[in-house]
Amino acid sequence: MIRITLLAEQNCVLSGLAASIEFFNLCSIFLPYLQENFRESHFHTEIVTENGKLVSSFGGIPIQPTKSIHDVLQTDLILIPSFQPTVEPLRSMSGKILEWIRHHYQRRAKVAAISAGAFVLAETGLLNGKKATTNWLFLREFKSRYPEVRLKPQQIITEDSGLMCTASNNFTADLCAYYIKQLGFHELAAKFSKGMMLHPSWENQSPWVIFEVQKNHNDRNVLQVQGWMEENHADIGYIDSVAERFSMSPRHFKRRFKRATGDSPLTYLQRLRVEAAKRRLESTQDTIDEITYLVGYEDTNSFRRLFKKHTGLSPRQYRTRFSNTNDVNLI
Repeated sequence: MIRITLLAEQNCVLSGLAASIEFFNLCSIFLPYLQENFRESHFHTEIVTENGKLVSSFGGIPIQPTKSIHDVLQTDLILIPSFQPTVEPLRSMSGKILEWIRHHYQRRAKVAAISAGAFVLAETGLLNGKKATTNWLFLREFKSRYPEVRLKPQQIITEDSGLMCTASNNFTADLCAYYIKQLGFHELAAKFSKGMMLHPSWENQSPWVIFEVQKNHNDRNVLQVQGWMEENHADIGYIDSVAERFSMSPRHFKRRFKRATGDSPLTYLQRLRVEAAKRRLESTQDTIDEITYLVGYEDTNSFRRLFKKHTGLSPRQYRTRFSNTNDVNLI
């Protein structure tokens, strides 16, 4: 028997827990038929809370646990759901829960965190020096709180020393399939990946990332430059001309801009242009040549390479996946 323990606390996201339970229970049904060597194996799932009492999910749906964390004598996998607001559970979560996670990890249990659940896992200290991921919306906050974690923001799933993270609640099934494959149930993982239409090419979360303009700094001159670049990104010929426009030497401008925003001016400009291109790919039928020109480039091939570098997809692939228009003719 493979024991799966799902942690529920106030404001956890129920869908991740429910999806995991259904996924593992379905696997229990089909495992004996697919893996003859594991006829006696099955997955046993249980929901636990700190005190064994009912909690409310983020959507207000009550969650009735099977038992308290103190009643769990042994487990193979602890699954931490996502939470909303992101850091709210950290303010109210008892140190006993964090110690409980550490205790079972030391007893060779694996631990998996869904999306913002990575904050809870990081709070245990177990992720220090190890790889992790979380949803792109929370990356800046996560980096600030846990600088010792080796954050891999582009990855959908990370695994390091038995600690697994996934970047989104939508990839809970992918995380479960990944764990099943680790157990050696390769045929089962393959069957369910196909049956649930898990997309094997979703290797990173770059296509979903929306560029968030970094303005949480106090450099007023850089803020002024940022505003101007946002409005005029298509007309900027070269970066040094921006420095000249705002009466700064190129070297001083680049150093100051990087210190304030975290990006070089060139990278910042590229991200503004890619974001503008994404919006046009989603909402218009403009050709790639037209979009290239409209966002500030002349060489379509160079733009395609830049676009793929930032999104992980070609412009054509991005439009196919995210377009809001029909009958698109891409040239």
